Amino acid sequence: MELRHLRYFTTVAATGSFSRAAEKLNIAQPPLSRQIQQLEEELGVRLLDRGRPLTLTESGRYFFEQARQILQRVEETKAMTRRIAKGMVLQFNIGFVASTLYDSLPELIRRFRITVPGVEVQLVELTTMEQVAALKDGRIDVGFGRLKFEDEAIMRHVVREERLCLAVPIDHPLAAESGRIRLKDVAAEPLIIYPKSPRPSYADQVLGFYRDAGVEPRIGIEARELQTALGLVASGGGVCLVPASVRRLGREDVRYIELDEPTISTPIIMSYRRADASKLLGQFVMLVRDFDHRSVEPAEV
Repeated sequence: MELRHLRYFTTVAATGSFSRAAEKLNIAQPPLSRQIQQLEEELGVRLLDRGRPLTLTESGRYFFEQARQILQRVEETKAMTRRIAKGMVLQFNIGFVASTLYDSLPELIRRFRITVPGVEVQLVELTTMEQVAALKDGRIDVGFGRLKFEDEAIMRHVVREERLCLAVPIDHPLAAESGRIRLKDVAAEPLIIYPKSPRPSYADQVLGFYRDAGVEPRIGIEARELQTALGLVASGGGVCLVPASVRRLGREDVRYIELDEPTISTPIIMSYRRADASKLLGQFVMLVRDFDHRSVEPAEV
């Protein structure tokens, strides 16, 4: 399947006529009909009911919408590539794990846009390990994750260490108490961890915290992402250990309890390509280092 097949099909579907589509595409009608037939044979489905008038099958309607989105994305990509080549756009791609959005990342990006007027910032949600692959492939310029790893091609700096808290349902007995708690006090509670995959991930950090505290976790549910985990907590499915900044979500059906565990924290780690000498990256790294005096001094790991 090639892009021309998508263009041919969407034009036929939009005009409702092979003859009008052929005229619009500036090709003869028989070759156009053969191209659509080849597309149907490749997919193994019938996309068009060739009656009068010409109509789309159910499969055809789905394929039409998807094909239009693909073609639109292709055109947007071509336009952006030309703009970048002409120096009209300064593009900077940032990978992030979801929980960093509740810390200082949004304010950092806002200041970066002020510092570099006209910069086009693209945000891509990726796990820490997905960020490593994306950095090497050039799909992102910098990543913010929580998992430490070793890779000679990647530079990493700890932006800050963030305390954790325990998320419990609003009607949980612990929700009515004041003060901090120890992990051993909730050893019997089903533990909701996230993300379910890929691993290793923040989920493995949490399991390590439990075991370092001498507590064998009772794993209840492995959720795909943070919001799902909190929804499961609210429904009474268990408790969840989350970065303290997640409290900014403002959920009224979840209570966040501070931990009496001084050694438990999770880092926010900035990663970027060691060999990347781009000016934009240099400006961004400098901004991160000077950004937040409330955090610990950035240190290379």
